[in-house]
Amino acid sequence: MKQVAYYKGCLASLSAKELDSATRALAPKVGIELIELESVTCCGAGDIHEAEPDYYLHLNARILSYAAATGADTLLTVCNVCTLNLRQANWQLIGDQELRDRVNANLLSVGVPAYEKDVDVRHLLWELAEGEGLIRLKSAAHKGLKGLKIAPFYGCQILRPSKVMGFEDPDAPGSLETIIEACGGEAVDYPAKLKCCGFPIIQAREETALGELVQPIEQATEAGADAIVTPCPLCHLSLDAWQSKLKETTGKDFNMPILHLSQLIGVAAGFGEAELKFKRHVVSVEPFTEKLEA
Repeated sequence: MKQVAYYKGCLASLSAKELDSATRALAPKVGIELIELESVTCCGAGDIHEAEPDYYLHLNARILSYAAATGADTLLTVCNVCTLNLRQANWQLIGDQELRDRVNANLLSVGVPAYEKDVDVRHLLWELAEGEGLIRLKSAAHKGLKGLKIAPFYGCQILRPSKVMGFEDPDAPGSLETIIEACGGEAVDYPAKLKCCGFPIIQAREETALGELVQPIEQATEAGADAIVTPCPLCHLSLDAWQSKLKETTGKDFNMPILHLSQLIGVAAGFGEAELKFKRHVVSVEPFTEKLEA
């Protein structure tokens, strides 16, 4: 078992508890032991980073510090935004000793351990898309997804900036497709899989955000997908909860099931409702699961 410090972020703690539940059930099946971080906060999303960059840095350094204190080499995330924020902060701190010393002095002054032992921030997607993780995934996904077409939706913040994220080509990624196929499903290709889901601007410019959102759902539907899978709970929230808004603006009722990454793998591993918690979704997942059973 690979021990990792587990940072679930705020969405998997609150509105997307199904993501946390499925991840906890999946982890031991793929050789991962989760050490949950306590007394950690939100990573600040993009808002604090824009408004107060130094506060954002300290906020994320605090999370990195508690992760390092577990003794694990890896800080595991299940959110694109958390991954980007933590990796950006880590990139700054590792590359600038003077900055790190200043931040550590401030952490120590409020009773937080200094961030001294480097940790590697990695999304669950990356852990399972290659190497030992992929081997274990194939073994765990014994039920499979045969006969199902799955549309991968990466979202924007797990791919860019590539100098910080650095896992795969941001213009031609393949990690989600690798996992879909390892689970026995067919990965559907479509142009909008790399686009933004519209979440960051939904409050300020709803019409523009919905214009972004409709593209992946419409294209995935036209490509014959049975469901969309995303590694980001913010993208999941947009794609799942706002389909009703799309119906109001477009007149189309897409009814496209949206799955978290760990839920998709959980289906292939034979998990039930107790772990997957599909009833928490806005758009019903029943057509997807019924097709698999059939």
